[in-house]
Order: sequence, then structure tokens, then C-alpha cells
Amino acid sequence: MGSGGCSLEVFSSPSSATACLLGGLLLALSLLSIRLGRLPKPLSGVRLLPGIRRRRKRPVRVYMDGCFDMMHYGHCNALRQARALGDQLVVGVVSDDEITANKGPPVTPLRERMIMVGAVKWVDEVISDAPYAITEQFMKKLFTEYNIDYIIHGDDPCLLPDGTDAYALAKKAGRYKQIKRTEGVSSTDIVGRMLLCVRERSLGGSNNPSSLQRQFSHGHNQKIDDLGSGTGTRISHFLPTSRRIVQFSNGKGPGPDARIVYIDGAFDLFHAGHVEILRLARELGDFLLVGIHTDQTISATRGAHRPIMNLHERSLSVLACRYVDEVIIGAPWGVSKDMITTFNISLVVHGTIAENMDFLKEDSNPYAVPMAMGIYKQLQSPLNITTSTIIKRIVSNHEAYQKRNDKKEASERRYYENKSYVSGD
Repeated sequence: MGSGGCSLEVFSSPSSATACLLGGLLLALSLLSIRLGRLPKPLSGVRLLPGIRRRRKRPVRVYMDGCFDMMHYGHCNALRQARALGDQLVVGVVSDDEITANKGPPVTPLRERMIMVGAVKWVDEVISDAPYAITEQFMKKLFTEYNIDYIIHGDDPCLLPDGTDAYALAKKAGRYKQIKRTEGVSSTDIVGRMLLCVRERSLGGSNNPSSLQRQFSHGHNQKIDDLGSGTGTRISHFLPTSRRIVQFSNGKGPGPDARIVYIDGAFDLFHAGHVEILRLARELGDFLLVGIHTDQTISATRGAHRPIMNLHERSLSVLACRYVDEVIIGAPWGVSKDMITTFNISLVVHGTIAENMDFLKEDSNPYAVPMAMGIYKQLQSPLNITTSTIIKRIVSNHEAYQKRNDKKEASERRYYENKSYVSGD
């Protein structure tokens, strides 16, 4: 018989006959499936021909933009929610000029805001100098050049100076999705806290034994309000939950042979300087453990007006950083031998730029134990930025920021008065 079939000699062998029958059965099934318009699932050990290989589905890319000025855990939570709506998150960071024209001067310049956004662990790509409003030209660029499927924003309104919706075109195109705004914090709140510090000092509040943290937790300063100069800023309405901490956490510990690096601090008003020193620390090991000092510890070492952000707010900001693997919420001031053993710490590090470096000269040096063990290392800080740097920016231009806050507070008040429940987060 010709090569197109099985000869009588083949059938005389049982194993050969079985192979021939199976081959014919597979061929028949393939032809039947093609006639029915679908391909069979590949059997174990059977490879599809190149021409009929299944196509991989393109990842869903989502876009979110923002000023990300005075970046905080609310911004990070928005980016986390946006990332959950797709496979890849592209973030546009609005330019300094656009922020100034639409809202007033930014506290942090574009370069620092780019570092902050790029360090958030849910961000895949960052676009610099994004426009404040989604124009038709920019939207087309997002869809064609960046392959964006959906544009994301929070449930709070984003209005242009003329009162129009900044995302109207995206909504009209049917390519808009909404997420839930994070409760209890905004850049306006944080700037308000620093302005409150300035006014408190001007009224002689520095001798008042009550910490500003107590005033923050109540959302106002009675002394300021009685004098008619309160701002109405919604201060520290954050309600921490275990679920939020889990959402921000990596959810896994170090491996058995991991080199664990430890760094601690206040990490108040989480900024680009913090991000860069954490990046360097993470490069020295396999797992970065970050200790966040308590509010009481910070007040005792830096004054009653600190910290600006409370312990849970600061912890979430640090947890959102891609270089951080785990945090200790309320870490002790001193690094003890027991702590080093408990967490299996291989190296303790600290930057050269900090609010106060005098502790290295004092008897109560918090790093005395790791220094004696030979596992302490000081890192050269890449950026000369501290929390005080951020506060000084506010103080030096406090009139402009107060004007910006007054305008923003009015819109935020309307949002809270008219808000309705939004599922998700």
C-alpha cells in the first residue's frame, strides 16, 4: 500500500496497529473540530502547529493621573485600587506649572513627586508632565501610544477652574472607571496640620504641654477657633483597620537564609528622601524590615508639634513603598540584642541625613548594641531632604498655601456633605 495508509504488514504487529489507529483518531477529531469552528484542547504531549497556536490575551492597562503633592497613604490606596482594575498601571504625574495654574503652587517639585510615585509598589509605569485635564489629544495618545484601556479616578469630583469635569471626555468615550476615595486624609489636611503648627507657635503654644497630636485627633484647635482663625481642615479622621494593613502588606516573611536589613525612624511626611534611603538599604540584603517609631517617642525627641502624621498613617505610607518588605508598627527607640535575635537581623543601617544626628554622641545611643556587634552601617543619603525641609517650604510660603487650602476645603466640604456610598476599595 502507498505511503498514505497503513500496510497489511503494519497490522500484523499489535503495537503498530494501535499506533496507527490512535493517529487516525486524532486526525479525525482535529478535522471535525475545524469543521465545527473550534480547536480541541491540546492533549498531554501533543504540540499544536505554529499556525494554530492560541493567542495570548493582551494585558489590561489602566491609567490614573494626579498631582501627588505631599504624597500620603491615601494616594497609595488610590493607586492600589486602580491597579486592581487592570493588569498594568500607568500613572501620569501633573507638571508643576499645571498644578500652579489650577490649584496653586505645589509643595514638592516634579522630580520628587516622580520619585514618590515610581516607588509605589502597585505602579508599573510613570508619565512625567501629564496635563491636569484629560484633553482629546492627550486621551488619544493614551489609547494609541500607551495602549490604555481605561482611565481611573476617585469618586470625588475633579473640576477645572471653569467648573467643568476634568474627566468628561473619558466618560463620554466609555473608557472611564471610578474608585473609592480613601477616607480621612488629603494633601489639604496635611498642609493644614503644618499651618496649625505655625499658628500654634505664634500664639505661644510651644509651652503648652498638650501635644498637637491630641488636637489633630479631635480635628480642630479650640484656642485657634476661639480667635476666629480656624481653617476647618478635616484633621486625622483616619480610621485604621486590619484589612487596610493586610491590603498594603506583602503578606510574606523572609526566607530561612535571607539577609535581613533593618532601618528605623519616624518617616513623618513620607518624602523622596525617605524613599531613596530605603532603596539603598534594600540593596544591601534580601529583606528590608523598617521600624516606625511611636508618636510618643517622636514627640519626646523632636518636640510636641511632631509627628505631623500619626503612627498608623506613617506605617501605611512606608508599607506602600516597593523597597519595603515589612514594618514594625511602634518600634522601640533602641535596637536591642533581643530584637536583633528575634527578627534575625543581619545589618542595621541609618542615613547621613536626619532630623537629629546627635544621638550618635550620646550615652543613650540607640544603635550602641549593633555597633558593638559590628553590624551597623551608615549610608550616604542621596537627597538632602527631611521632614523639616517640607515644613519649611510651607512656612516660607504659608500665605499662598493658606489661600490654596481655603479654596480646596470648600470643595472638600461639599464632597463630604453630598457623598454617597461607593463599593470597592
